[in-house]
Amino acid sequence: MSELFGDFDLHRKGQPLRLAILGCTGSIGSQAIDICRRYPERVQLVAASAHSQLDKLLELAQEFSLAALAVTDETLAGDERLSRLSHSCELSFGEKALNELAERSDVDCVLVAVTGLVGIWSTYAALCAGKRVACANKEALVAGGDILMQAARPGQLIPVDSEHNAIYQCLVGEDTRYINRLWITCSGGPFWGWSREALAQATPEQALAHPNWAMGDKITVDSATLMNKGLEVIEAHHLFSMDYDKISVVIHRQSKIHSMVEFADGSVKAQIGPSDMRIPIQYALSYPERWDAPAEPVDFLSLGDLSFSAPDVEVFRALRLALDAGRTGGSLPCVMNAANEIANEAFRQGTISLVGIDEVVERVMDAHDTRPLEDLDHIRRSDAWARTTARELVKELSC
Repeated sequence: MSELFGDFDLHRKGQPLRLAILGCTGSIGSQAIDICRRYPERVQLVAASAHSQLDKLLELAQEFSLAALAVTDETLAGDERLSRLSHSCELSFGEKALNELAERSDVDCVLVAVTGLVGIWSTYAALCAGKRVACANKEALVAGGDILMQAARPGQLIPVDSEHNAIYQCLVGEDTRYINRLWITCSGGPFWGWSREALAQATPEQALAHPNWAMGDKITVDSATLMNKGLEVIEAHHLFSMDYDKISVVIHRQSKIHSMVEFADGSVKAQIGPSDMRIPIQYALSYPERWDAPAEPVDFLSLGDLSFSAPDVEVFRALRLALDAGRTGGSLPCVMNAANEIANEAFRQGTISLVGIDEVVERVMDAHDTRPLEDLDHIRRSDAWARTTARELVKELSC
């Protein structure tokens, strides 16, 4: 637990937080931009990255007079739209450009909001460079949590996921020796209550219609399969140094309790708030302060009932597979994550069915020779193998 809490201090007295957003055009990045606009005296956006949404990135560069931009799609290096920049701004291209932004001397905090394993390299770079890391990239901790948490100084990494941010808030000021259980809440997604047979007929359009949260396409499909909860359990294991047997997933359809911590004396602390990701994003930037709410608070007088139930891991097998990978450890979580990314994309493209996602993941996991993680290069090799294997299985299932 010492890796999470501590006296890591990044604030320059009386000066705004200098922020780099990796993945500024996605759901998390866009909501972080809203916070920058809301609090210009407290947050100074210095640098930002995007993959291919060049127009939006250039608009933000002009609005905030950014010092540096990174475009991970290298084919855009010669794009004529870059001439629209009317001020001096450093430009870099490719995935390594994310690391360059994360290491900049004029950046205090790095919000890692890119999707996929690409986030692990920039997260590691930011940690090693002594930046606060507001981490919204699930895959980084799932695939490389053992390595990343070793690199994190106490208090340096603050989770942005609503569930882990909720647990973080519940644990501030507590003696972590007395934690009995972490409860990770789950909305159940759009298919809660469906049978396995019904899931096989689900369409991408249905999967992308999440009942409570506005998120990116990949994570929304992960929420529909409950893979997202499996990834979050692995994240919680690393973030909070908690045994898997002490982390439970509970279905909470209303998405108002974002997670809970149960203590040895039977007391339970819950973080409750609106279903709005700007709240955990803002907390990660403002900690240890609390700024005014960016969303309407919960009206408890009109909230109605709060319900809880157990997840069905026989119907939603992706959750079970993720938990199995986490308990096994080593290179298997990385392989599981990579296979899921490929299968998730194939489903969104209409190539395989929703239940085909967990079939691909399970077969890739079964074919993998799990080894203890050695370093970041080992993660890269395991990830590449899993993606190649998953693509072959997707072709097989689509025939």
